Parts: sequence; C-alpha cells; structure tokens
Amino acid sequence: MFTREELDAVIKAYDVRGLVDEQITPEFAFVLGTAFARFLMEEREPATVVVGEDMRPSSDPLASAFADGVTSQGIDVIRMGLASTDMLYFATGSLNLPGVMFTASHNPARYNGMKLAKSGARPIGVESGLLRIKQLMIEGVPMSTGPLGKITERNMLGDYVDFLLGLFAPGELPIANSQTSGKKLKVVIDAGNGMAGYTAPAIMEQLNVEIIPMYFELDGNFPNHEANPIEPSNLVDLVNRVKSEGADIGLAFDGDADRCFLVDEKGDLVNPSALTALIAIRELKRKPSSKIIYNLISSHAVPEIVAEHGGTALRSRVGHSYIKKMMAETGAIFGGEHSGHFYFADFWKADSGALAALFAIAELAHFDGSLSQMLAPLNRYFASGEINTKVSDSAASVALVKQTYGKGHEIDELDGITVQGDGWWFNVRPSNTEPLLRLNVEAKTPEQMATIRDQVLALFR
Repeated sequence: MFTREELDAVIKAYDVRGLVDEQITPEFAFVLGTAFARFLMEEREPATVVVGEDMRPSSDPLASAFADGVTSQGIDVIRMGLASTDMLYFATGSLNLPGVMFTASHNPARYNGMKLAKSGARPIGVESGLLRIKQLMIEGVPMSTGPLGKITERNMLGDYVDFLLGLFAPGELPIANSQTSGKKLKVVIDAGNGMAGYTAPAIMEQLNVEIIPMYFELDGNFPNHEANPIEPSNLVDLVNRVKSEGADIGLAFDGDADRCFLVDEKGDLVNPSALTALIAIRELKRKPSSKIIYNLISSHAVPEIVAEHGGTALRSRVGHSYIKKMMAETGAIFGGEHSGHFYFADFWKADSGALAALFAIAELAHFDGSLSQMLAPLNRYFASGEINTKVSDSAASVALVKQTYGKGHEIDELDGITVQGDGWWFNVRPSNTEPLLRLNVEAKTPEQMATIRDQVLALFR
C-alpha cells in the first residue's frame, strides 16, 4: 500500500506524475491499475480500458504493470502501444471506453506519469475522480475472485489520421494529388524526439506539403533538447532551420504531442492567442453564432475577434479540466489556451496539437501571402509572456498585489488576480504544483507593457 504523503507527491490536479524508480514504479502502476478498475466499476463505466504509451524507456513496463492491475479486477485492456496523448483521446472517444496514457508530457527523461480519462475522453482530475482513486490506493483493493480480464493489442494510428483529416471539408486541406489543395507549403517539424515523430509522418504523408523533419527519432532521453516548446531555448533549432530552409511554417510539439507551437517564415514564435483566434474564425464560419472559450491569460484580441465574427467568447480559468467542463456545460465548439492547448468539440472536447497544426496549414495553403502576414491582423497587443517567480508565500504575494492595485482598477479573482487598467491588464496566479507565481502582462504598446511588468514584479521579487 501507499501512504497519503507518497500519493500527494505524485497525484497532481490533472494527472499523475513523478520520478521513475523513486515515485513511479511498476508496483505503483499495478496498484493504480487496481484502483482505477475499481473506480470504473463504481462509476458504471465500460469494462474495458484503452492504454497508450509514449517513447520513454519506462513507459512500456509501467503500462504492462498497470494492465496487469486492471485485469486482476476482471476488466479487459486494449493496448494501443505507442501513441500521442491526443491519439489516446481519440481511442477513448471513438470506442467510448475509459483510458490511460503513460507519459510525462514535456518533463525531463527521469519523469513519467499517467493521464486518465473516462469514456468519451472525459478527463479525470482531482475534482472528477483522482481523489477517489487516491483513497482506493491507500486502502488497497482486494483481489477479485472472478476471472481475469483479457489483454488485446490494437494499433489505432491509421484510424486516428483518417479521423483528423475527415474533420475538414473537401478542398480545405492541401491533400496530396489533389487539384484544389492550394499552394504547396514547406513545413519544418520539430518533434523533439517525442511522439510527434510517430504521428506527424503518418498525417503529413497525406498532404501536399514538403516536410523537413527534425528529431523524429523516438528517444525518451531527449538527446537534442527538452520536448517543451513553451521554453524559447527549445525552439532555437527550429527557428534556425525555418530561416535556413526558407520554410513557410515551423511546428514544434511537446513530448506527448498534445501541444503545438508555430514559428512563422521569419523565425518568430506565433502567439498562441493568434492561433486561437485563427481557429475560432474558421470554426465560426462553419458554425455561426457559436461559443468560443479562451483562458484568462489569452490576449484580449481573442474575445474581440470572436465578437467581430459573430461568436460569443467565454472566459475560463487556466487548465484543461476547466475548459473541457465549460465546453460540456455551454456547448462551445472550440477552446484555446495560451499554453498551446487547443480543444475541439468535434474531438470529444479534447486537445490535439496535430489538429491545431492542420487548421493553420489549411488556412495558409489558401492564403495569398506569408504566415506572418496572415496573422498580423490577429496580433493587436504586446504581451510579456509568462514570467515565473519563486516566492515563499504565494497567497501573501497575491494579497500584496491586490492591495497595491485595489483602488482605481477593475479587479477579478477568477484565477489568481487579474487587474485591468487603461490600455493594459495583468494576471498573477499561483502555480498548482510549485512555489511559483506566474505573471502575464498585455498592453497596447511595448513600453506600457514593460512598465507594468516591472512594477508588478518589483512587488514580490
């Protein structure tokens, strides 16, 4: 059995994650499998679990131990083998089965973890099942006296690719051997030795594009750079390659390929809010007057653009569980986060880096100009990017910010504290997992943004 303290260290708000061989072991995975199976029985979920895994050396043995734990309770397992996280979501959605993805996403090689979902790709977080699963792991699940579940194998890569491409109307995507597919794009893809090295070739070979691959070799030790494209240092190689090749667009995926970041033809990082706005415009053309979700650190250009195109913009807290819940409650057709996560109602409200990339390619292939020119109208403000600061007391620091800006400014506390001024806004919110404060600032001019940024940082640095 495991103690509450041991489990508190690895069961996070949205997933399970920790150090391999120290916190995340085959024994841990087996016990998690038994608890997950019992949880599914309590929830009256289907009695089969889909299991996917990334390329980390520890993923396969951990997935095997987990499968043994599940089948010990009489529940069947379908092992997909190698998969991206959005492939796992596709499987749980299309098969209407619960599932688990073995990945530590963008974390370094010494980490691994699990993302859990109910049938239909419904996320399991602290508020929707992880607390119960943790309690079952502490109490221990008795061995079942009935027959063991069965383990079968099923590769779903082809089905996944077909589904993604099928979400686009004829002529939208530059399909290979098509006469109406638009201009041929030169696309550099940095897979970061992660799962996009498995999924991207299968997708892109269907398109009329020239692919320049970078770090497609699956290697969970990440020999070239961490598979975390939100860090500018991990984009240096992609930026240089896009410029040296004269490419139209660069794509950078994280380790489990559920996030995608874009680089334009100049080598500049595309603001994820601009991509949110671009996808929102396309989705609103398809389904006019729909609802679009954006998180509160997205650019204020997003709700403006949504409104200009006849949609209703809904503001959410940061985090996939909040956006997916809001999508279910409101019927929103799309949601975007500044962290590079993009959620699609037609993809079971789940996030897919590959699908976001396909939206950008579809638009650019038919645009008479470059990516930077295409996105220029969507970039209306100047942003600081997320700035993290270690603090000893997050609550006290947020309280100080509120005290300082409490008079004369519009303030809300949906997630941390957001302060609205004349031509600028900022948000300060504590990290869920670390002693950090996260600051995001946006303003009409770079000078105004820098002034507000420095003033706020001075309060808690």
